[in-house]
Amino acid sequence: MSSQQWWRHAVIYQVYPRSWADADGDGMGDLPGITSRLPHLRDLGIDAIWLSPFYTSPQHDAGYDVADYRDVDPRFGTLADADAMIARAHELGLRIIVDIVPNHSSSDHVWFTEALAAAPGSRERARYIFRDGKGPDGAEPPNNWISNFGGPAWTRVTEADGSPGQWYLHLFDVTQPDFDWDNPEVGDEMERNLRFWLDRGVDGFRIDVAHGMVKAEGLPDDAVLSHEMVGRTSDHPMWDQPGVHDIYRRWRTVTDSYARPGEDADRILCAEAWVTPAEALAAYVRPDELHQGFNFPFLVTPWLAPALRASITDSLAAVAPHGAVQTWVLSNHDVVRHASRLGFEPTPGPSRMGGIGPGDPQPDAELGLRRARAATAMMLALPGSAYLYQGEELGLPEATELPDEVRQDPTWFRSEQTQWGRDGCRVPMPWEGDAPSYGFGPTEASWLPQPAAYGELAVDRQTGVEGSTLELYRTLLRLRREHGLGVRELSWVEDAGDPEHVVAFDLTAAGRPAVRVLTNVGGGPVDLPAGEVLVSSTEVGGSSLPADATVWMLVEDPARG
Repeated sequence: MSSQQWWRHAVIYQVYPRSWADADGDGMGDLPGITSRLPHLRDLGIDAIWLSPFYTSPQHDAGYDVADYRDVDPRFGTLADADAMIARAHELGLRIIVDIVPNHSSSDHVWFTEALAAAPGSRERARYIFRDGKGPDGAEPPNNWISNFGGPAWTRVTEADGSPGQWYLHLFDVTQPDFDWDNPEVGDEMERNLRFWLDRGVDGFRIDVAHGMVKAEGLPDDAVLSHEMVGRTSDHPMWDQPGVHDIYRRWRTVTDSYARPGEDADRILCAEAWVTPAEALAAYVRPDELHQGFNFPFLVTPWLAPALRASITDSLAAVAPHGAVQTWVLSNHDVVRHASRLGFEPTPGPSRMGGIGPGDPQPDAELGLRRARAATAMMLALPGSAYLYQGEELGLPEATELPDEVRQDPTWFRSEQTQWGRDGCRVPMPWEGDAPSYGFGPTEASWLPQPAAYGELAVDRQTGVEGSTLELYRTLLRLRREHGLGVRELSWVEDAGDPEHVVAFDLTAAGRPAVRVLTNVGGGPVDLPAGEVLVSSTEVGGSSLPADATVWMLVEDPARG
């Protein structure tokens, strides 16, 4: 493997704590449960773990409503449990990245309770975005912004004397008031939060809503009134404003101060920034800002060969001027799992992102898994870093038949039950096919019900089984590391087959055979070049690659391959 910094080629695995492993049997995952299952991740072959929030929270948005950034919610354990988890991960050679949620807090945060008790114009209110309403009696919201979870982005408070009062901004749930990052007190407090966890040994942070902390001056109306990825994200006055980059330059100074000279021990920052176009997203990974930024344009690219080639080309070109790497991803806790998303016929434009419910057209499970395996094999060959979402190594599908009464995502409630929300991708992991809750915990309890299909996909049902999705992931990760694919150079192969259905590229490194990657995106069989097959996402018969499949090959002379 190259001596480049670890994060430039790392594969990082997202653990969603509520759904990973339940040690105490209450139906919700916890930190001791995570610690107990860390050997699975060591054996899988990943480099680091990213954990969604486990901080003190009322859990109105599954922990993304933080009431105390420097403590562990009792549902998940204690600070001692967090220390034990970090220590055990490091013993196993795994780094730990934790979420930081800087755009908003919980309405239970002490700062917000103080703000509600204080008067308009007070220091306490200045930590959040409080404004007077419009109209003669202030009964209309300060502007027309809408919440990402549905409904208006403003809520009016009742003042201490019982009168209707100011409005506060919440770009997400009503229980998630936005901080005012124009107030230096906010930045100082968030730096203290970063240092608290760095001092406890974490190896970095994934930044929630990284493009949202700074709002346009004067809070003007949103001319677009949509949060879809249309045009430049900065066309919206609440997203991708220039001031966010000043925040990240400060944060980079903080994380750099924790690096150990002479060791590959950088503490990293990764942006969750739904930003377009690619050049704007790439600005977040300039040398003095963040190390990584999720490549969401790639995630939403449809299963069409020309679209995939264009997405990869544009993505690599965007970060090249900054000397940065791309950070590839196909699934996470906010989107439909790609084993189900790819089970629909592709159409031009972003692939299906919203939840899937029992009344919707259902994905083709077999086709979706076949394509998901092929897509992952293609992604894990690309230069740069990659993130995996828990359970995708098992081929877990979206849970599309959840009863309405078990849903917990605030999107479901704020949309007046017209949008299914994200619960379907958050269902607890299956570890043992014949155990209660499929081994998620020692009892049948599970905070969301697990589909029956999860039992057959459990870790113990796939371990050691040739051709299983779990063993495919283990092989892909081992070969990626052995051949240093994350730090190789990519060049396109133009004559590998029908360009409408084939994505083909070579990965080269000085003094080593090229690795050719071929993906057949739904076309007829594709002839394979001369060379050694390293791995394929499905069985390769003879000398051709079937539809919806990816193969990695060693090619001694790519020019003649």
